Parts: sequence; structure tokens; C-alpha cells
Amino acid sequence: MDEKILQEELRILEETYRGAIPELKFNSVFELLIAVILSAQCTDKRVNQVTQILFPIANTPEKILQLGQSKLEEIIKPCGYFRAKAKHIIESAQILIENYGGEVPSDFDELIKLPGVGRKTANVVTSVAFKTPAIAVDTHVFRLANRMKLAEGNTPLEVELGLQKIIPREKWADAHHWLIWHGREICKARNPKCKDCPLSQVCPSSQA
Repeated sequence: MDEKILQEELRILEETYRGAIPELKFNSVFELLIAVILSAQCTDKRVNQVTQILFPIANTPEKILQLGQSKLEEIIKPCGYFRAKAKHIIESAQILIENYGGEVPSDFDELIKLPGVGRKTANVVTSVAFKTPAIAVDTHVFRLANRMKLAEGNTPLEVELGLQKIIPREKWADAHHWLIWHGREICKARNPKCKDCPLSQVCPSSQA
């Protein structure tokens, strides 16, 4: 697509969602890691409801292990896939204690070694917690990048690499939030609000 149109889309996104921050609530790097693991196939709103119960009693690797898998499953059940998520969280807590002194590593390659942590989760943690430039591709980012022709791809990695090419490195983390909020508020998976969209005049998929 025309480079000028791509840059205009990005300009409008930045202008509209400047200062956007994650919807997930957390007070430490470990809490962020757990919240992002829980957010797979689940809304951030639901995750926040669950972590309001979980974090006051278990917000460190040590406390997670003390809580135990059965109790953890019970608490996180509303997030879906709770057995697998609980297993991953317990295993990750154990690894963090044994290999990293109970601290979440800042290195991407170390993060993706943790159970239940893929590229998206690692990118969120490195960009939000450690301020390392990264673009996390979740369902919103993947959908919008393709729909708006910003970076077309069949896999999240293809989209991630495509977005990195057109967005200045220093804006990668911010752009991730622009796209997420636009996907939540306007460019929904079904029935996008094209008539209310600030990008309707430049978006190649606009139905306005």
C-alpha cells in the first residue's frame, strides 16, 4: 500500500490514542507476567477481576507455590483454560525461584523459555515492564494490521516483523497500545464502527 497512506494511518492512531496504557492492572513485573498469561483467550477486564482476588494473597513466585495448583485453578477458573494456565504459572514460578532468584528476567529469549510464555507475552513484559522496544501481536493487533494493510501476514510473527518495518523503533511499544485500543473501541472483529472511525478516510477497508 502507498507509504503516505500507511504513515497517515499511524499518525491518526498516535494522535487519537496518545498516552494509552495497558488495561491490565499490576503492581510488579511478576504480576504483569501472570496477568498476561491469564489474558490468553480472555478479556483484560475479566483478568483484572480475577487478579483482584489472586494478587492480594499470591503475588510472588514463592506465594504462588505456597498457594498450590488446586487453589490457583479455583481462583483463575473464570479466565478459561484454567488448568493449563495454572500449570504454566506454577512451573514458571518454580523456574523463576530456581534460576532467576525469584525475579522475572528482562531478556526476551529468557522469558520465552518460561512455560506458557510465547512471543506476545514476552513482548508485552519486555516493553511494558522493562521499556524495551517491542510490538506484541495479540488478536486485536493481528486483525487491525491486516485489515488496515499496515502489515499483512498469515501469522503473528509475520505481522510483528511487518509492523517493525513501518513504525519507528522508539514507537513500537506505544503503537501496540494504539492498535489494541482502536480494536477494542472502534475496529471490532464484527461490525467495525467505520462511520465513527477517525481513520475512515484513509483506511483501505473502511465501509463508511
